[in-house]
Amino acid sequence: MNFAMMMNLEPHGPDTFVGIGPKYPWGGLYGGQIVAQALRAATLTVEPHFRVHSLHAYFIRRGDHEEPIRFEVDRIRNGRSFVTRSVVARQPIGAILNLSASFQVDEPAPDMQIAVPPPVPQPDALAGTNWMAMFERRFAPRADEKGRAVAWLRMVDEVGDQPAMNACALAYMSDDLPTDAVVALLYPERVPGEWDGPHSFWTASLDHAIWFHRPLRVDDWQLQEFTCHGLISSRGLSVGHVFDTEGVHLATISQEVLLRELRTDS
Repeated sequence: MNFAMMMNLEPHGPDTFVGIGPKYPWGGLYGGQIVAQALRAATLTVEPHFRVHSLHAYFIRRGDHEEPIRFEVDRIRNGRSFVTRSVVARQPIGAILNLSASFQVDEPAPDMQIAVPPPVPQPDALAGTNWMAMFERRFAPRADEKGRAVAWLRMVDEVGDQPAMNACALAYMSDDLPTDAVVALLYPERVPGEWDGPHSFWTASLDHAIWFHRPLRVDDWQLQEFTCHGLISSRGLSVGHVFDTEGVHLATISQEVLLRELRTDS
């Protein structure tokens, strides 16, 4: 399955769409897939001149790759400048994701940037650590700071020029790196991206937010840098920024990651 097939949601009644996903190495579904498909379902109910500027999602249950996913869109508000949508993703077990997305018409206003990318090697100088075929990932050397993960990412699958599809593709990739930052805080000796072999911990995405700042092309390299701001009650908060190769701040991402040490019988 490629990205275009994944985003090809079938209408199934008013403001309702059905999608499927591939089988992933760990079983179940990848959270980024469900966020991307839910965002795609929302965009299918919005006029093209509205662009998504933020989304907030809660992962409710683990998805099943053997079952189709039903995306139910609620048109919360249609305004002149802003549009709001709510999406519930369901499978036979029940709701697996709840997402809210807000869209805005582009308007002339000051464009100011404070965030700057960290100094890291360019992607061509780094080795790839890909776990799937749809996008590439190349980790940059980690600084001495604990709880950080920095990597270049780009889509391999063709996405096209539509802003909505590029936003969905960023949403797809955005669920990958936050966990590495949380793991790097608790286990600083682990090399980001090297997850082979047995683990003493278990992780899952809990909730997820993206703010889309500027237009982006996901087939170009983008630098994602995440910092885990702390751990409490098995929840780690990972906050990151997305930059293009020229240092333009494209998006901000935050995610809470559930991290639990595996229990062993004594």
